[in-house]
Amino acid sequence: MNKKPNKIAVLMGGSGEEREVSLKSGKAINKALNENGYDVLNIVMDNRISGIIEKLSNVDMVFLGLHGDIGENGTIQGLLDALGIIYTGSGPLSSAICMDKNISKIIAQHNNILTPKWDLSNNNNVDSEKFNYPLVVKPNNQGSTVGLRIVHNKNELKPALDYALKYDSSVLIEEYIEGRELTVTVLGGKAYPVCEIIPSHEFYDYECKYTPGMSEYICPSKLNSEQTKKIQKISKGLFHLLKCENYARADFRMDNQNRFWFLEMNTLPGMTDTSLVPMSALAEGVTFNKLIEIIVMRAWDKK
Repeated sequence: MNKKPNKIAVLMGGSGEEREVSLKSGKAINKALNENGYDVLNIVMDNRISGIIEKLSNVDMVFLGLHGDIGENGTIQGLLDALGIIYTGSGPLSSAICMDKNISKIIAQHNNILTPKWDLSNNNNVDSEKFNYPLVVKPNNQGSTVGLRIVHNKNELKPALDYALKYDSSVLIEEYIEGRELTVTVLGGKAYPVCEIIPSHEFYDYECKYTPGMSEYICPSKLNSEQTKKIQKISKGLFHLLKCENYARADFRMDNQNRFWFLEMNTLPGMTDTSLVPMSALAEGVTFNKLIEIIVMRAWDKK
């Protein structure tokens, strides 16, 4: 194998709710790869996986700029493995585990990592009296807070379930943790600076994530040294427990007792100009172009 790939395909788009974000990530990745001296092929996906196979015949590797849906649930990763094509991010098993919030929370809980209490439902016929409010209701297999609502009382529960069920066949009904929104990037087994998000809305929703100025970011966060080391250690542990490779981002809430509650692991986190992984890397002194190069070379060397 050559020391470096020559031609890299950037796979972006898809047919899911995160298509537009993926296109923005793909554009940023493409620019960095070009500036890093690679021959870059852009491939914009629709909902037909078969349409990309022929386009991949002459590339050395694929940089996955997909988010959610078939791009992050292991489907594309399985296809690329079958074709013998090197790609960035985690493999099919890890991708599937992390996309399924219920499964990743079970694994976390089994390994004594705090995660909010939850129920899983495939319909809106749940007993509203059995929960303590507020709650978070969200699709089990979506990212970017698509379909998510905060439920403050039992009257809001059914509409929130109906809303979430528009995006997935199963819904997570999760205890709401009052506190601070934190996220940790893990790249190559190393935890990067912790980022804190202060959204302008009640929670870090789709608009706050992808609209400049809608959230305040503190990176590195103002956690003390002991807290920082603890959440980074938890993140690295989860990275290995969930069989992640290359890079990923773990999301948490920190309550008023300084406890960290794991929410989810993102195996293909955003790479837009408001994205948290590039922000965390920059806090470590790693520019966006350098970050892309590290991801490429770790995938190339490992695969």
